Amino acid sequence: MRGTVVLWVLVALVALSLKSSASQPHDTSPLVTTVHGVLRGSVIQSRLGRPIYSFRGVRFAQPPVGNLRFKAPVPIGQWQGIQNATEDGAACPQPEESFFVPTSEDCLFLNVYTTKLPEKQHNPERPVMVFFHPGGFYGLTAHSKAYGPEYLLDQDIVLVTTNYRIGALGFLSTGDRVLPGNYGMKDQVATLQWVKQNIAAFGGNPDSVTIAGYSAGSISVMLHMVSPMSRGLFHRGIAMSGSAFRGAYYELDVLSLAKRQAALLNCPVDSSQQIKNCLMKKEAQEIASSLRGLIEWGNSPVIGPVIEPASGPERFLEAHPAKLFLSGKFVEVPLITGMTKDEFSYSALPVILNSSWAEDMDKNFDTVAPIVFIYERNTERSRMISRELRKFYLKDQPLTNASLSSLGELISDAAVGFPEDKASKIISHVSRAPLYYYRFSYQGRYSTVYRPQTNIPYGVVHHDDQMYLFFISALFPAFKPEDPETKIVERQTKMWANFVQTGNPTPQKSDVLDNVIWRQLTPRNLAYLDMGSHLEMREGLYKERMAVWERLFPLATFPQSPNHNSHRKN
Repeated sequence: MRGTVVLWVLVALVALSLKSSASQPHDTSPLVTTVHGVLRGSVIQSRLGRPIYSFRGVRFAQPPVGNLRFKAPVPIGQWQGIQNATEDGAACPQPEESFFVPTSEDCLFLNVYTTKLPEKQHNPERPVMVFFHPGGFYGLTAHSKAYGPEYLLDQDIVLVTTNYRIGALGFLSTGDRVLPGNYGMKDQVATLQWVKQNIAAFGGNPDSVTIAGYSAGSISVMLHMVSPMSRGLFHRGIAMSGSAFRGAYYELDVLSLAKRQAALLNCPVDSSQQIKNCLMKKEAQEIASSLRGLIEWGNSPVIGPVIEPASGPERFLEAHPAKLFLSGKFVEVPLITGMTKDEFSYSALPVILNSSWAEDMDKNFDTVAPIVFIYERNTERSRMISRELRKFYLKDQPLTNASLSSLGELISDAAVGFPEDKASKIISHVSRAPLYYYRFSYQGRYSTVYRPQTNIPYGVVHHDDQMYLFFISALFPAFKPEDPETKIVERQTKMWANFVQTGNPTPQKSDVLDNVIWRQLTPRNLAYLDMGSHLEMREGLYKERMAVWERLFPLATFPQSPNHNSHRKN
C-alpha cells in the first residue's frame, strides 16, 4: 500500500494555499552559463538570511511529447540568448485530484539552489544533493513550494530537485521492447547526467554527488545503486521511508496491467503494438486521469519500475534488486536509510471507518491481504502468509475500532518497515561502504495527517520528517527561532549536510547533534539512531515484528564473497 491518503491530503492543502512565485528584479538576478546556454535565476533567503541563488524550471531533457512519449529522455541542445529560470516548471501529468501546480506532458524540469556561485579565479566546488520526490510513482512534483531550499541551504551544499515522468507516462510496460517501461527512472538518470555536465557552473562538485529521495524517491535511490545506467553519476545515497526490496513488486504481470490501463481508455488490447499505437493518440491528461481505475482494493494503484526485457533498448533495471545486490552488481556507496515511527499507520483509518471495506477485509482476508500488502496470490503459501499475519497483528480478532492500531502497524510494516529492514540487512552484508539506519520519532505540532476533526497529528507518519529538511511552504509555516521545531531543523539539516559533505552524518560530536556519534549498522550489530526529541543509539528496530516477516519471507542466503561483511565490527 502506498501513501495515497497523505498524497491526496497534501495535494488538497497545497491547492488551497499555493501562491505564484514572483521572480526577483533583473538587476539582482544571477546569470549562470551552462554547457547548453545562459540561465537567469533569482535570489531568495534561507532561514538564517543567507542569499540563495535559485534557478527554477531548468529544462534537462527535450519535452517527452509526440514521438518521444514512452521513450527514454532525449538530451537538450544549446540555446541562444538568456533563458528565464525564475519560475518553477510544470509538474508532470497526474490524476486530477493531484493538481496543485500547472501540469504538462512537457515537464522535464529541475531546480538548482546554491549560496555560492563561482568567481573568476575560484570555484567553491561544494558537494551536491540531488533529491527525487515522493508520490508513489504517480504523483507530486519537485515544485519549490513543496521542496523549498530555505532550511538545507543554511548548510554549505548545492541542492537539486527534479521532476520525472510518473504514472503510465513514466512507467507503463508491456514487458517487451514495444513498451519496455522505466521512462521516469531514465529521466532521473538524465538529471544526474545534467548535474555531471553542469553543476560546476553553480559552484557544485560533480565528483561529490549524493542522491536522496523519499518514498518512491527512496526506492529510486536504491535502484540507482543497481542500475548500470547510473554508474559513475553519484557517490552517496539517502533513502528515506521507501525500499527497493518489496518482494513481489517486480514480479507483477506487467502486460496484464498494461491491458487494464489500455481498456480504461477504450484501446484495443490484442497486442503490445496496438496498446502503444492507441495510447500515443490519447491526451496526456486523459491517460493520467485514468489512474484510479487501476486500483484493485482500497486506495492505492500499483505502478512503478519494472525489470526490463533483455531484447529492448538500454535497460535501467536488469533483474530484481535483491538479486543484483546479492550477486555484487551494485555500487558500494555510503548509505543512510530508515523510516518514521508510524509510517502508513493512518491507512488503517479509511478501512476501519468504511464498514464495507472493513467487512470485506475481515471476511476475505486471504484474498484482500495479498493485494494490499503485495505478495503472491491464490497459493497455499499465500494463504499461510495471510493466516500468520492476521494471527500476529490482529490476534485473529474481527476488525473493529479496536483494530486500528494493530492494522496500522501491519500496513506500515508491509509497505516500509520490513522492506527497509530487509534492505539494511542485505546491503550491510554485501557492501563494504557504511550504512546508517534510523527511525524518526520526533512528534512535532504539525503533520501531513491529523486525527479526524482535530489538529492532533496522527503519530509520526510517512512524510512528517520532510518538513525539517525542506521548507514546505504550501503546508507548514516557516519555523521561527523560538519554535520547538527549529532545533529539529538544525539537527536534521546538519546531519544530512555532514553526510553529503563527508559520507558520515556525525563525523564528530557536537551540541547540535546531542554529542551522539551515529554508529553504522552491521550484520552483527543492528544499530539504529532514534531521532526523537533527542538522538539516541539503539539496537534491533522492531525486532519482534521483523522476525515474523523474516520467517514468512526468508532473507536470501548471503554469499561468501570479497564484499561479504559478516566479520565487520563497530
